[in-house]
Amino acid sequence: MILNRLTLLNYKNIAAADIAFSPKINCLTGSNGEGKTNVLDAVFYLSFGHSASVMTDALAVRHGEEEMMLQGRYVADDKTGYDVTVAVKPHKSKRLSVNKKACRRIADHIGLIPLVMVSPEDTDLVKGGGEARRRFMDIVISQYDRVYLNALLAYNKALRQRNALLRAEAEPDPLMMDIYELEMAEKGELIFASRQRLAERIEPLFARYYAAISSSSETPSLRYVSHCQRGPLLATLREGRQRDRIVGYSLHGIHRDDLEMSLGDYPIKSEASQGQTKSFLLALKFAQFGLLRSAGVQETPLLLLDDLFDKLDEERVGQIVRLVSGDDFGQIFITDTDRERLSPILERAQGDYKVFSVRDGEVTL
Repeated sequence: MILNRLTLLNYKNIAAADIAFSPKINCLTGSNGEGKTNVLDAVFYLSFGHSASVMTDALAVRHGEEEMMLQGRYVADDKTGYDVTVAVKPHKSKRLSVNKKACRRIADHIGLIPLVMVSPEDTDLVKGGGEARRRFMDIVISQYDRVYLNALLAYNKALRQRNALLRAEAEPDPLMMDIYELEMAEKGELIFASRQRLAERIEPLFARYYAAISSSSETPSLRYVSHCQRGPLLATLREGRQRDRIVGYSLHGIHRDDLEMSLGDYPIKSEASQGQTKSFLLALKFAQFGLLRSAGVQETPLLLLDDLFDKLDEERVGQIVRLVSGDDFGQIFITDTDRERLSPILERAQGDYKVFSVRDGEVTL
């Protein structure tokens, strides 16, 4: 997939921009707070129908304005063209359209424009709690498995309904609890199986990329952990109903899954250096990229690398840029604060590239 052109109107601090990209490497340089990450976030928005960094669409609209618009013009690997447009207007539902045809649900759009993004906030994926790692698994699988995405939406709805009954003052209706638990169990078992397959398929790719970008001789590993590994989820939910009633929420289910990450014999969240953490994260995201391309959507995803130099030395960054400029990757977007630092690395990579300057929301070549 190639993003040929991106148009932004009133997106965060960007009043207006119309950017023609290189089909290979695109770098956005400028000081912090100028708008580099906002350009990448707009690309993310067109793939997933929401920002990677703000919770509500209204916060993505430029201060002092009431509406915003994003448009991306794409060419798929098979040369099919896609014009994707998102518009947010006051007192109206967000509108996302592909080739001028409105999407009925945002969920139906996910997977059309596959994308992998690495940002400084992704440190939570390695250092934080299980929620970030579950989100990672959900984002990967949802881009190539619509059944999984629908099951996840249904599971989360049933979970909210069960939790509401658990928190209610009145004793929960046993029949309603049975209904919600059955839905959670049916959808949860499907989600569990998909996540387990993901963990099995992504680990060898992850180990290969970690070896390519890290100087560490220690072997990284991933281990998927789920309540579903104990036995049928329905029985677990029903057995735990009284305890869940006491605490007021569901203690068991796939919403408590985790993807445990280790380096050698130690959990990486407590033992790794900042450089090891960044290398671990990049290897995991590159493995996500490889899985999507070869076994998932079978379309080359876009790769977004926000603040690539953070926690990495120049030599390691050069190694990574050479890696992603090879045939295994497609179109790349990189942000950095120092154009002079980035230019020689790009020249050594020997691939087509463009370097854009971003200052106070204005993007220039």
